[in-house]
Amino acid sequence: MSFDHNILSMFTNASLLVKGVMFILLTLSLISWTLIFYRGSFLKARGQEWKKFLKQLKNTKDYVSIYQQLKIKNNLGGSDAIFVAGFDEFIVMKKAGASQEAILTAVTRALNIAESKELDKLEQNISILATIGSTSPYIGLFGTVWGIMTSFQALGSVQQATISMVAPGISEALIATALGLFAAIPAVIAYNRYVSRIDFLANQYTTFKQEFIAELNRKLHTHEIVWEADYE
Repeated sequence: MSFDHNILSMFTNASLLVKGVMFILLTLSLISWTLIFYRGSFLKARGQEWKKFLKQLKNTKDYVSIYQQLKIKNNLGGSDAIFVAGFDEFIVMKKAGASQEAILTAVTRALNIAESKELDKLEQNISILATIGSTSPYIGLFGTVWGIMTSFQALGSVQQATISMVAPGISEALIATALGLFAAIPAVIAYNRYVSRIDFLANQYTTFKQEFIAELNRKLHTHEIVWEADYE
């Protein structure tokens, strides 16, 4: 049996089922790398937005000014969207003449809802990476086991088996395991890295919410915010 030691020949010489396993693994790898680049760029953008927003807070404690700057922007996301949602609710409640306690309760609820929506965006499709990372090695192992089993079954028709008869079939089968690891390793690394980023941003959003409510409570007590059309 002639055997050319390269991946293409291993694929073409493999059985139909092993070819199917290889195709599935290549597809999963393509999906994985697409998500890695797409979610990586998205999370990076959210991190940059948070840093920019944090810089604004450090430069000025004038929430009205920050609100006016953000309100004119389109497609707000991350910390910007959370802040605007909270301040929008504050404006509505203040115009309605609500009490300080009612205002703080409503603003807290609006912040929580906005944060939940932003976290959903951060976590979108992340679980797919975890699924690919955990299942790909087993899919590859299944292809390998099937390929090895087929190779040994073929030896039943010969009286004397040699390593040259077995090695090609086993090599073709093992390529499935290699492809499984090729799909799984980047997915697992990216998943762990992105989960860490999401946890960091989630903690930052939670801290900001608490600071925002505390600052708003203080300003309501001291009447530092101009309540008229200045914040519209």
